[in-house]
Amino acid sequence: MDPIERAVLDVNQAYYDAFLARDADAMERIWALSAPVACMHPGLAPIVGRAEVMRSFRGIFAHPEAPSIVCSQARAHVLGTSAYVTCLEGTRGEAPRLAATNVFTLENGRWRLVHHQAGPLTAPYPAPARKRPAKPSELN
Repeated sequence: MDPIERAVLDVNQAYYDAFLARDADAMERIWALSAPVACMHPGLAPIVGRAEVMRSFRGIFAHPEAPSIVCSQARAHVLGTSAYVTCLEGTRGEAPRLAATNVFTLENGRWRLVHHQAGPLTAPYPAPARKRPAKPSELN
């Protein structure tokens, strides 16, 4: 994998790790400091501005029934000093129920999140089907 894509995916994973740990300080370190930011939580209107976005995460983290979101099938797309990750979101052990896009910018040599948007899939995403082992007669 390309090292730049790996760096973007690492920051993307740090976002989900911070969410899972309900760690507001870690979440603050992931988001851009000088670039404009926005966030669209599922079913809600856009939240614009770093202070407002951070306030939304602190509110989510403080809620006792906040979901434990995990990311799967993350794929990085690098466009110079910008990048985006497409992925699926769900709770551990269940099929993903959301599709998400996370947008990053290179700010002072570090990839930082500038936009997160997640929305529901029209139907639960199926778990990948397991392939049955090939029979010896099918190998030739």
